[in-house]
Amino acid sequence: MAAAGGLILPGDGIIIAGKLYSGVALTLENCLLPPERVHCSPSRAHGLSARTEEQLRNRMCEMIQNAGILLRLPQVTMATAQILFHRFFYCKSFVRHCAETVAMACLQLASKIEEEPRRARDVLNVFHRLKHATRNRPFCPLLLDDSYVSRKSHVIKAERRVLKELGFCVHVKHPHKVIMMYLQVLECEKNTRLLQIAWNYMNDSLRTDVFLRFSAETVACACIFLSARVLQIPLPEKPPWFLLFGVSEEDLIEISCCILRLYTLQCDSLTALQQQVEETRLKLASKPGAKVFATHTPTHEPAASFSPASKPATPAENQKNHESPLSHLALKNACRKISSRERKRLSRSDERRNTRWIPSPPRRRRSRSESSPSLSVSPAHTHSYRHRQRERERTNRSSRRR
Repeated sequence: MAAAGGLILPGDGIIIAGKLYSGVALTLENCLLPPERVHCSPSRAHGLSARTEEQLRNRMCEMIQNAGILLRLPQVTMATAQILFHRFFYCKSFVRHCAETVAMACLQLASKIEEEPRRARDVLNVFHRLKHATRNRPFCPLLLDDSYVSRKSHVIKAERRVLKELGFCVHVKHPHKVIMMYLQVLECEKNTRLLQIAWNYMNDSLRTDVFLRFSAETVACACIFLSARVLQIPLPEKPPWFLLFGVSEEDLIEISCCILRLYTLQCDSLTALQQQVEETRLKLASKPGAKVFATHTPTHEPAASFSPASKPATPAENQKNHESPLSHLALKNACRKISSRERKRLSRSDERRNTRWIPSPPRRRRSRSESSPSLSVSPAHTHSYRHRQRERERTNRSSRRR
C-alpha cells in the first residue's frame, strides 16, 4: 500500500478525500483467469454442468471459425472473436445469455478490432446458413421481416454488452508470430511440416480456455512441444529449450492435454445443448426469489470480479445545478442578435410595402417592314446616284453619234 499526498491505493479501489473510487488497470496480465475462477464459472454457479459448458464453448467456437471462413476473414480475426467469446462467458452465464447471439456479436466486434469490418446483415446470413447446415435442413434465405430486425438489434446490443463486461479491454495477443520467432531461435524454421502442425494445434486450442489461463508465449511453446512429440523431432534438453522462454514443463503438459482432449471429446448437437441450457434456466426460474431473464437479449447482471465493472453511481453528494453568470450573459447576447435581425427584416419588408409601383412605359415593338437607321439611304446619297446615272447616259449617246 502506498500513500502520498492523501492518496491511498487499497486493493479494491482508490480513496481520494475520504471517498472510494474504483480503479482500472489496463494490462494484458489482468486478462488471464486466476486459478480459483477456472472451476467456478457463472454457468456452473447457475447449475449448468461442466461437460455441457465445455461442449457449448467448443461448438460455438467452431461455428465462429466456419463463419469467419465464409466471410473471408483472416485467421487473426477469428482467433480474436473466439477469445472474446471465452472471456465474456467467464463473466456471464450461458443460462442468461444466448450463446449464438453473443458469438455473432463477438465475430462482428473482432472484425472491427482487426480492421476487417463486416456488416451485421452478412454475419446474420452466415450464421443462419450454418445453423441450417448443422441440422441437415434445406437452406432457405433469411427473410427481411420483423424477426430479422429483432435479431439484428439483439446482436448490436450484445456487442455493446461484451464491450461493457470486458471493460473495453479487447486487446488480444496472438501466438502466430511467437511460433515463428521461437522456431527461428531453435533453428527449425525450415521444417515446414513442424511449423504447419504447430500452427494447426494453435488454431484448435482456440476452442478451449487455454488462452485465458496462460500467456501467448506459453501456448506457443506448448504447440511446438506437442508437434515435435508427434513428429518425433528432438529438441534441446540440456538445458531444456522451453526454459529459455520462461515456460515450465508442467504448463506445457497441461496445455497439451487440453488440446488433445478436443480430439476425443464427444460433443452433442447444438440443439441438444441448447435444450439442456433451457432446462437449467427453467429449474433456476422455479426457485423462489429467482430472477431469470430471457436468453435472447443482453441483460443486466451483477458484474464479476474478472472484468472491471462500472459503479452504479459515483460517490458524489447530491448538489443542485447552479447556473453561472456566463450562461445568462450568453443568453442575453443571443437574444439581442435575434431581435436586431428581426428589426432589420421587418424594416425592409415595410419599405417594400410602402413604395408605390410605377409602371414602366411600354416598349414599342418594331415591325419587320421598318428598316433600321443604320441601313437607311440618305436623300443626298440618292441625288448623287441619279446624277451619275444621267452622266453615263449622256456619254453613251454621244459615243453612238460619233
